Amino acid sequence: MSTLKDRLRADLTTAMKAREQLRASTLRMVLTAVTNAEVSGKEQRELDDADVLGILEKEAKKRREAATAFAEGGRAESAEKERAEAEVIAAYLPEGLSDAEIEAIVTAAIEQTGAAGEGMRAMGKVMGVVQPQVKGRADGAAVAAEVRRQLG
Repeated sequence: MSTLKDRLRADLTTAMKAREQLRASTLRMVLTAVTNAEVSGKEQRELDDADVLGILEKEAKKRREAATAFAEGGRAESAEKERAEAEVIAAYLPEGLSDAEIEAIVTAAIEQTGAAGEGMRAMGKVMGVVQPQVKGRADGAAVAAEVRRQLG
C-alpha cells in the first residue's frame, strides 16, 4: 500500500473540511489519475510510492505546460489557476535539483562511462546513468540539454 496515496487522501479530507476548493479539486484530480493508473492494463494492481510519484510528476508537468499555453494565448486567469494547481502538486514532490547539481551529476556520469571523447553518440549511455539519479527531482529536458552541452 502506498503511503503517499494515503497522505493524498488524508490531505483531501482535510482540504474539504477546511473548504479549500483549489486544493481539494487538485487532490481529487491527482487521486483520479492514480486510480486510473491502478485499473489500466489487463488487471488491477496496487501502486507503490514510486508509481504514485511518477503520476504526480506527470500531473505537475501537465499543469506547467497548460499554464504556459494559457499565458501565451492571453488567458491569464486560466494560466494562474494552472500554476496554483502545480504548486499544490509540487508540495508532494521531492525537492528539485539546482542547475549546479545537475551539472555535477552529468559530469560524474560522463567520467564514469568514459564518454568524454565520443561526442553526441554517447548521449544514450550517459542519460542511462544520469536518469536514475535525477528521477523525480529534475526535468528530463533540462538534464538532456546539460548532457548535450557537456558532450559538445
